[in-house]
Order: sequence, then structure tokens, then C-alpha cells
Amino acid sequence: MADNVFDAIVIGSGISGGWAAKELCEKGLKTIMLERGQNVEHVKDYHSALKPPWAFEHRGTRTQKMIEDYPVLKRDYPLNEKNLEWWASDKDCPYTEIKRFDWFRGYQVGGRSLLWGKQSYRLSDFDFEANAKEGIAIDWPVRYKDIAPWYDYVERFAGISGNRDGLPQLPDGQFLPPMEMTCVEKDVAARIKEHYKGQRHMIIGRAAHVTGPLAGRTLCQYRNKCSLGCPFGGYFSTQSSTLPAAMKTGNLTLRPWSIVTKIIYDKDTQRATGVEILDAQTNETYEYKAKVVFLNASTINSTWILMNSATDVWPEGLGSSSGQLGHNLMDHHLGVGAGGDVEGYEDKYYYGRRPNGVYIPRYRNLFGDKRDYLRGFGYQGGASRQGWQRNVAEYSIGANLKEALTEPGSWTMGIGGFGEMLPDYDNKITLDKTKTDKWGLNVVAIDCELKENELKMRQDMMNDAAEMLEAAGVKNVNKWDGDGTPGRGIHEMGTARMGSDPKTSVLNKWNQVWDAPNVFVTDGSFMTSAGCQNPSLGYMAFTARAVDHAVNELKKMNL
Repeated sequence: MADNVFDAIVIGSGISGGWAAKELCEKGLKTIMLERGQNVEHVKDYHSALKPPWAFEHRGTRTQKMIEDYPVLKRDYPLNEKNLEWWASDKDCPYTEIKRFDWFRGYQVGGRSLLWGKQSYRLSDFDFEANAKEGIAIDWPVRYKDIAPWYDYVERFAGISGNRDGLPQLPDGQFLPPMEMTCVEKDVAARIKEHYKGQRHMIIGRAAHVTGPLAGRTLCQYRNKCSLGCPFGGYFSTQSSTLPAAMKTGNLTLRPWSIVTKIIYDKDTQRATGVEILDAQTNETYEYKAKVVFLNASTINSTWILMNSATDVWPEGLGSSSGQLGHNLMDHHLGVGAGGDVEGYEDKYYYGRRPNGVYIPRYRNLFGDKRDYLRGFGYQGGASRQGWQRNVAEYSIGANLKEALTEPGSWTMGIGGFGEMLPDYDNKITLDKTKTDKWGLNVVAIDCELKENELKMRQDMMNDAAEMLEAAGVKNVNKWDGDGTPGRGIHEMGTARMGSDPKTSVLNKWNQVWDAPNVFVTDGSFMTSAGCQNPSLGYMAFTARAVDHAVNELKKMNL
């Protein structure tokens, strides 16, 4: 086999790209995984994971130089000195904001699998059927029964801790033991359940943390330093899970510093023949050929690659024949919720720094509830005691202050909403042919905003949060409606949606590009609607399912 010829190409090495590589390699395909950023080796390259706070020059915070260099990343929590190398450079990789969109990217082997919040939930048929029932966008081409076995499959490998709660809107999975709620959370959960007569539930989050035996992995150590890399392999990432599995087969070639600029298409065979890359370090161009291509560069970048793969057949890009490529951009809108003080638990504490919180599944527009907007929202949050960084009103300096800070502070409880964003044709990305990045490549322009449905929903997200906490006995409850700018959920979805008709969708029900059936897209861009649940578990399941189909089709000589 020539150096540039493989059975399969995987573009991107994050959550879905890692899964594609693992599945393809385990099924015997010689596979190359192309990552546009640097290599990050498990354990060895987690430079900050074991550092104490005082070992950082600026105690882990952000500097004025960082604020200047990262005009987008500074808008939210990601900008800090602890893991700055894992966030894409705003200067090297600019984009155009027709409307403000906070795009936080991770360009390295592992992508944002090193940085994600690990919340792992299934969609249900309430989600898969919603578009069709409400006449929104197009119908999903699949239902829960089609994906359920693949949810089972990926959960067993990834390691998802959670409780079997028996809720139809949030299907149970193959769980490792659940993490434990704090005493305050347990009591608040019980009061919410009682007050709302079992119509609302507060459960422990379902998270990709190892809490029981799982081959090749170590139990979560409750350090809550996940975004620095986990040297114990306690959470699911490409480095801890899918990459070692793929490497073990001997079938994987990993090539970092490889910016895929286009998918090469043969109009005679109506198939892709491979990809063209730009070496990010040398600026040299190379081609790699393969029978099948998996596109997993993350929603906006994958769509950029498809658009940049324009031909005389499709001048708007590969997959553009329906006119839907780049449209229907979605995220989850957040920054809204409530919090307050909890009294009467001063003699209680909890174990470690749990890297997980509580979850309140969707209850609006379900089971007879009807609002003046469509869909719904869930909440994430938790209860904890204030620590040494709190303000002590009586003491501002000296021995008394130090003594006060040796004891934990008061209990607080807060929840923040994650709302569903409807697919809308006008929320879109395009190629900006007037601006280029560090490598001379045209950048994307993002034109996306919350619409009337989301704005109405946010009122309930805020008011319901306060109402529930007050009903549970939380004191001094304050509610907030902060920044709901799209992008801040870091759940970009929808710009290459799947469907049943090539006239209205980019992909078929197997995640194949209608216009080039040996190209599969299995990151968030395939999503036909967003649900309100964190979506990454779904990307894993759809990816494993798509690889299984791809290999079967290769055996039948259909690709």
C-alpha cells in the first residue's frame, strides 16, 4: 500500500473522530486520522494536570496579554493560563461574526474531548418525532429504536456513570454506578418531587466518568481538574479510550498538523477519492486517498470543508445540492437560572471535588403541559459549601480571617438552564471570501441568533428555576438571565442535517452525503434538531452505527 493510500480517512480526532477511527480500525480497515493541530499524548502531555495552584505564574488566571490575544475566548470561562494551548488561537484562526457567535474551539489531537463537560444523555422519541409533529424543518430519518442499540454499545465502552431513573423523556442507559448527590441535593430533589407530584425530577448527572470496573481505565479521583487532562484516564476522551483501542489494532496512522482543505470528488464515479491537506507547519500540500472518508472536524469546520470542496458540479460545495448545507445552525442557549442559600446543614460536608452536578430533565411541553413556545429545557447545577476564596464580612485581614477560612462557608444551591434551539434556515454559516486565516484559507462567516421561540422559553427557564428552589426551601433566591449568545453552549449542531429526501437534507439516515455516498459526516452537523440534552453521547452512537454501515457497504462493493 502506497504511503498516501488507505482504506479509510478520518478528518478530526475529537469525540466522534476518535470513535470513527476506533471502529474502522477494529473492523480491519487501514485508517489515517488527520488532525489540524498538535499531537497530545496521554499523560505525558498533560503538563498542568498535577500542578498545584501556586505553581502557575498567575495562579491559573488570565493575563492582559491573553485578553488581548484572545478576543473571543475571553468572553467566557475557557480563557486561563492552565490549558491555553488546548484552545484555538483567535488570531491565527479568525472568523466573521455577521451576528455575534462565541465559537470556542480545540485544535489538537483529542480536540474538545479533552475539554468537554462529560454530561452524557440520550435523545428520546420526544426529540426524534418533534419536528414532524410540529411541522418544524424536516423529520428525522430515524427513531429511538434505531439508535438505542448503539447508545448501549458506546456507553459500555466509554463508561457513563448514572442512575436508572425510568423517565420516558430521558431514556436510561448502560450505566456505571452513579455519583452521589450531596445531602442538600438529596433533600432538594425530594422536595421538588413532592411539590410537583412527581412531574419534575432532580437526578444526579449522567457523566462520562469511570465509577466502576472498566478495562484499561482508572476510577475517577474526584479532583475536578478534567480540563487539564486526566492522567488516571478517569473520564472519556480520545486519548484515554478510543485512540488506544485504534492503535492496538495496528491499523491506525495518526497525522497531526494536517489541515484538510478539501475532499476530492470524482464526478464520473460520483464518489470521493480522498482529501487534500495543508501541512500546518510547512505549508506544503499533500493528498491522501481512500475508499471511505469520515468527516468529524466538528460542526462548523466540517461544513467549511464541505463548502471548500466545491466542484463544477456543485459550486457551493460537496453536499450542497439540497441548498441546506451551512443552514440550520443550532446550539443550546444558556446563561439563565437561579440560586440561593441553604440553611440547616452546617454540620454536613461531602467527599472530594465531584466533577459532576445534578440534572433536571425537561418537563415543559410534555405530559399535558402546553406553553406558548415549542420544545423545552433541562437544568444543570448543584449544591456545595463555599470555600477559602469566599468573602468573610466580619474580617478583611489578619489572623481572624485565616481562622474563619479554615472552616467551610455556608451552603449554596444553583441551577442553570439548557434550552433547545429550533432549526432555522436563516441561522447559517457561509464562506467569507474576503478574509483569510494564518494559512491563507478563507474563513467562515456565522450568521446566527436566538429567535422568538428561544426568547420566550428563557422566561420560563429563569422563573421556573427560582420557583423550584423556593419550593424546596432555598433562601434568598436570586434569578438571572445573562448572556444567551449562541455558541456559548459549545454544542454547535445542524449545518449538514440528515433526512429522508436528498432535496431537503445533506445526509441520509446512515450519515452518508447524498452527493457522495462514501463520505460520512458524524459530528454535530448531522443533527436534524437539537433536543435540550448534551449531545456528545449521540455523536458517539451515530458514529459507531455509521461505521458499521460503511463497512458492510464496502463488503458489498457499494462504495
